[in-house]
Amino acid sequence: MIITLKDGSKKEYSEAKSVIDVAFDISEGLARAACAGEVDGEVVDLRTVLDKDCELNILTARDEKGLAVLRHTASHVMAEAVQTLFPEAKVAIGPSIDTGFYYDFECQSFSRDDLDAIEKEMKKIIKKGAKIERFTKSREDAIAFFKEKNEPYKVELIEDLPEGEEISFYSQGDWVDLCAGPHLMSTKGIKAFKLLSSSGAYWRGDENKHMLTRIYGTAYATKDELKEHLTQLEEAKKRDHNKLGREMKLFTTVDVIGQGLPLIMPNGVIIMQELQRWIEDEEAKRGYIRTKTPLMAKSDLYKISGHWDHYKEGMFVLGDEENDKEVLALRPMTCPFQYYCYKNTQKSYRDLPYRMSETSTLFRNEDSGEMHGLTRVRQFTISEGHLIIRPDQTNDELKGCLHLAQYCLGVLGVQDDVTYRLSKWNPNNKEKYLGDDEYWETTQDAIRNILVDQGVPFVEAEGEAAFYGPKIDIQAKNVYGKEDTMITIQLDCAIAENFDMYYIDQNGEKQRPYVIHRTSMGCYERTLAWLIEKYAGKFPTWLCPEQVRVLPISEKFADYAEEVNKELKRNGILSTVDNRSEKIGYKIREARLQKLPYMLVVGAQEQETGKVSVRSRFAGDEGQKDLKDFISAICEEIRTKEIRQEVEE
Repeated sequence: MIITLKDGSKKEYSEAKSVIDVAFDISEGLARAACAGEVDGEVVDLRTVLDKDCELNILTARDEKGLAVLRHTASHVMAEAVQTLFPEAKVAIGPSIDTGFYYDFECQSFSRDDLDAIEKEMKKIIKKGAKIERFTKSREDAIAFFKEKNEPYKVELIEDLPEGEEISFYSQGDWVDLCAGPHLMSTKGIKAFKLLSSSGAYWRGDENKHMLTRIYGTAYATKDELKEHLTQLEEAKKRDHNKLGREMKLFTTVDVIGQGLPLIMPNGVIIMQELQRWIEDEEAKRGYIRTKTPLMAKSDLYKISGHWDHYKEGMFVLGDEENDKEVLALRPMTCPFQYYCYKNTQKSYRDLPYRMSETSTLFRNEDSGEMHGLTRVRQFTISEGHLIIRPDQTNDELKGCLHLAQYCLGVLGVQDDVTYRLSKWNPNNKEKYLGDDEYWETTQDAIRNILVDQGVPFVEAEGEAAFYGPKIDIQAKNVYGKEDTMITIQLDCAIAENFDMYYIDQNGEKQRPYVIHRTSMGCYERTLAWLIEKYAGKFPTWLCPEQVRVLPISEKFADYAEEVNKELKRNGILSTVDNRSEKIGYKIREARLQKLPYMLVVGAQEQETGKVSVRSRFAGDEGQKDLKDFISAICEEIRTKEIRQEVEE
């Protein structure tokens, strides 16, 4: 048996060896640090026996996959600690996640004191250092085992598995859990961990099922790494748009209005309007025409588009199909409406591409457990567009959509914060999609070729496509590491048939066009959340709801302050005057705390000379300037959408 290691070196054995045996053969230090093995690309237990030629990578907590194994084991230790302290608690599931781990329980909610007590109990379990062992049972025996232990969630999980399935368990001392693994060899391998928070979570993410209590935690290889992560987490909390956006009075939510239905406050509206004007103007420059379509339609429309069959559970339906003659639904997308704008007049091949855009308000019935701040809501506004194109225009128009998206990212200063994903269909679940194998391979290749041609690094994700076609998803993470789609570009070569869309070719024959579904900047609410977190509320000047505040040193200079303010407003600058009878130092500190880009201090000298004393987030005290010169500079900064670097505080 020949085992090829990560560095290309080979180990030859005459008999079967476990992964941990091979690790010890390489070095004792590696074996002590090992969390798991990766055999021919599959992560396995260190206890896994190798009996044939293979490629082997010994994983430690320095490796992402090894760290995931450590965290998964930590979730089991936490579950044991919970059931030790709260014997009535029923266990559900407890996976590792990108930033740590969680476990769901049917039990009381947990306070911070409870979490501290659970941490203390976890340390006791770890100190005992129980050996972790894997064993299996038949499906029938596994169900009987958990019924006897009164663990209904484990029973349900097993009952969903196929007949004849071998069920794996892991034990640590007397505590046993249903699990596919892999896990560490012993609880002693957990060196640094922290329980972070507790919240509610529906069983299997279904709001119609039991509400469970979820505990989030994290674990690292060393205490220093854990400390660094916790420091970053505290900084993330300061940037969390759900907290900071409310503090800055950009948005709020009200229980009586409903979850996922945020109220955008005046300052938030200013930012979103500025974004909208910019996007609409940019789209016009690129040959888009604008439409304005209804917020709802009869179910007939969605049946033609396929949304009624493939997306109905995500829609708000108005009426009862069984009893009402006419059933309406709020629109979750704009595409079928814009198709009828296209169909309103006959088009020839010379009329294509026909680029339509719309600032669309959409409605999607998101699960309550998924909604958060502005990033996932039930009503949102989006820079949506649809391009009706000839097949020979596919390459150029996809590139054009990609370039528009990249331009938007660059202007907003977030181009380095995104990743690209080719979202493909799942060929094992074909009933979810329109089209056949050839259709999907062809369309996926078209998008893949664009990304490769443009030198865009990307990953491929099976099962993430829309039901009608593959897409480019531009992804970004929030301050806690959760990934969301910000911009999407989708190729659809099937839907024209459903809507009888056509164009007349050069031979006078009817031909089916292709459709590109795209957003330029994506959802305005989600983008606002992203910008809040990116800039910690210190937006580029062109996006600030208040760009300049005029600060008179005393009441004697209030009139001059008002003159300055009027001149600023005359030039389209968003400005205010602070005429309160407070000391100037207090006014400056308050303006800084409110993250204003510019303050203009005016007193006797400034009034006499027609100047202003400029203070900014970017350079601190910028000295006295002629008012005209300041206005010229800030107007240029706003016009070019410059992102000035912040001064270190």
